Amino acid sequence: MLVTKYPSSKMRLLAIDPALRKSGFAILEKEGRKIRALAHGVIRNHTELSLTQCLLEIHRQTDQLIAQYLPECCAVESVIFVQNSRTAVTLGAARGSALLAAAQHGLSIYEYPPRRVKQAVVGRGAAQKAQVGFMVRALLGALAIGLTHLQMEDSIITRPSATRSL
Repeated sequence: MLVTKYPSSKMRLLAIDPALRKSGFAILEKEGRKIRALAHGVIRNHTELSLTQCLLEIHRQTDQLIAQYLPECCAVESVIFVQNSRTAVTLGAARGSALLAAAQHGLSIYEYPPRRVKQAVVGRGAAQKAQVGFMVRALLGALAIGLTHLQMEDSIITRPSATRSL
């Protein structure tokens, strides 16, 4: 189904690239075709914090960002395949903590597969992960996810369906 989307006056987006110790975030605003970053950074959790404390901190800081910037929606990379089950569980928990804050505020949540995010930023979906540094990924990952969503807003193809809040 093809849809012609006319740019709305303004849209504000929270983009998150969650991880237990370093979750990247970006607040992006789009007006017409112009996109600007209002804020970006990393939610850092010290290594001495327990898993539970880290999850609470991710939730608390995500909640704070939403209350401060009042985004209308949230974009996040969809679940990725990892070989280590412990890593998968930890990443899933961090992701769930951030998404819970977004859902509690009633934000529509959009998920994009890693290949689509790479394609939107690099121009091809087969980019090697090694091309993106570990430290840079936390910060730029959130920006990349946000840019992916905003590019999809202008696309003539139908937007992905939003995950509804609980």
